[in-house]
Amino acid sequence: MDVFDIALDVIDLRSFSNLWYWIALAVLWSSVSHWVLGVPHDMVQRARREGGQALADVEDLVRINVGRLLTLVDGGALIMVGIAGFWLSTLAVLAFYYDVEFAKAVFLLVAPLVVVLWASVVECRRIVGGANRGEALLRRLTVHRRLVQVIGIFSIAVTAFYGTWLNISVSILN
Repeated sequence: MDVFDIALDVIDLRSFSNLWYWIALAVLWSSVSHWVLGVPHDMVQRARREGGQALADVEDLVRINVGRLLTLVDGGALIMVGIAGFWLSTLAVLAFYYDVEFAKAVFLLVAPLVVVLWASVVECRRIVGGANRGEALLRRLTVHRRLVQVIGIFSIAVTAFYGTWLNISVSILN
């Protein structure tokens, strides 16, 4: 038995039967839905309740993070789309044509994040276009958070159903 076999036994590339995969999936979607456009949801709630400095802090965070994201997208969107398309298609081919379970697991983690990124860019454009102050901004952040949560719920459901189906259909003898 060589080092590679030992590493594969420790890592266990059968992702859908691994507890760590499901923990990572839950932490990923919990974090993505909590930090909407780089602003934690508790700050949005506090800004809605208290206003004043809390609202100014949220507006500043949104201005900074929206500027960062749009600068990245405007400066290198074509390159980012090309790289993301290459890696997603590579994962999809490995996962569903060559039947690599680890690639399926990574694809089911990453593909919905591309949708969230696209929705975030669209929301950033809307915020820059007008709704960037006060209650209108807080409403935009809440609506975007709910959209991200819906994407996350759908992603978790698809992953759970697919992972369960895969675990049931795989024989122990293989």
